[in-house]
Amino acid sequence: MRPSPPASRLRPPPPAAWPIAALLVGYPVWWALGFGGLSIIVVAFPMAVVLWRRRPIAVPKGMGLWALLVAGYLVSALMLGQTPPGTYGDLGTGRVMGYLMRLALYLALLVMVLYLGNLTEQELPQLALVRMLGVLFVVTVAGGLLGVVAPRFEFTSPVEMLLPGWISGNSFVRNLIHPTAAQVQHVLGHASPRPEAPFEWANAWGGNISVLLIWFAVGWWTYGGPARRVLCVAITALAAIPIVYSLNRGLWIGLAVSVAYALVRARRRTGLVAGAALAAAAAVFLAGPLTAIVAQRIDSPHSNRIRAFTVTSTLEAAAHSPIIGYGNTRNAYGNYQTITTGKTDWCAECGHPPLGSDGQLWLLLITQGFTGALLYVAFFAGAVRRFWRDRTPIGQAGTLVMILVLLYMFVYDGLVTALSLYLISFALLWRNGRADFPPAFSTESSQVALAAVSGAGEGGR
Repeated sequence: MRPSPPASRLRPPPPAAWPIAALLVGYPVWWALGFGGLSIIVVAFPMAVVLWRRRPIAVPKGMGLWALLVAGYLVSALMLGQTPPGTYGDLGTGRVMGYLMRLALYLALLVMVLYLGNLTEQELPQLALVRMLGVLFVVTVAGGLLGVVAPRFEFTSPVEMLLPGWISGNSFVRNLIHPTAAQVQHVLGHASPRPEAPFEWANAWGGNISVLLIWFAVGWWTYGGPARRVLCVAITALAAIPIVYSLNRGLWIGLAVSVAYALVRARRRTGLVAGAALAAAAAVFLAGPLTAIVAQRIDSPHSNRIRAFTVTSTLEAAAHSPIIGYGNTRNAYGNYQTITTGKTDWCAECGHPPLGSDGQLWLLLITQGFTGALLYVAFFAGAVRRFWRDRTPIGQAGTLVMILVLLYMFVYDGLVTALSLYLISFALLWRNGRADFPPAFSTESSQVALAAVSGAGEGGR
């Protein structure tokens, strides 16, 4: 029988918890204003004020690794002016701005984790935080559907209007401040929309929706009444449409891993129920029209050559500064097709692939060397080890997110929005294990719920 959380857990959070509510529930507003993923930097200031007023500050195990990661990034600034072999470009405003932006994000994420962990259960109930993530999942599904039906939708944000052209015209900055519904790419040999709203690019949408789906399952199914559960199933079914149209193989693999994890963690008595749910979801998917799109994407692996080129070039460049990296990305000469740099009339595909653009692991290698990459892996792998024995819904969901982080670092950049979701999940795990928190919600039926809703997501795959 599903337990009902105490009524106090469902009340709006007190003022101290409003910065995180503004970040998650108010994210569509941030996106429309042009802040998007950079909104974490804005809300980090009131979070820091809350922390300052309640010293001494509790710090979770493993956070020292993140502090070392940030410290290492400070040291990597010494290499901003260097040009590794096989790359080109001089030290300029763009490179410095990119470095400062990443530094601000790393610091803001550190503040956010400490802020969440130092709020009491009364100030910010675990269930309230989980449901805030669930609200963002609903927004992400809506943004994905918008990208499918109106892929050309875009508008100029207020931030974009205020910034000078030499900043807003930068392609990386423009992705962050210019709201668009989708990226239209020729992945299948013809123009195909890949949803990205309300995030910065299509791959960010793919990685983020898989993480948010996990928390949506916990908040809306495990601890939801009949009406909320019906909505949970309906919204998850709708999510299958943009999940397939995203043409995002990393997302599909992540959903498969989530399903496998749910089955492994399910107890014997719930295994048959979970298996039946997954079989039903798979049957619906195989009989549906979306299967053809997945098949076309699998048969069109042209991006593999691009990734192979940038990863190889990144490793070669990182080998020349293996300890502290180069502080920021670099542009490689040519691409996987030619040594020509830049587009030409006869080679429209030629360009300047930024090294470290194909996954957080490769970004860390070029910006912070092998040391930074090792610290990142140790931080999240350590979280999996410490929290694996937490059998509560939040414990199992959070551990799954930590596993996905280690998977996605090969294919997705963590910056900008993804790392915020990863570290909020880490904070939920930390809060769940603190002795001053009440016993976490724990029922066998919750394991069925996680497996069943993961199965619905697998149906979209």
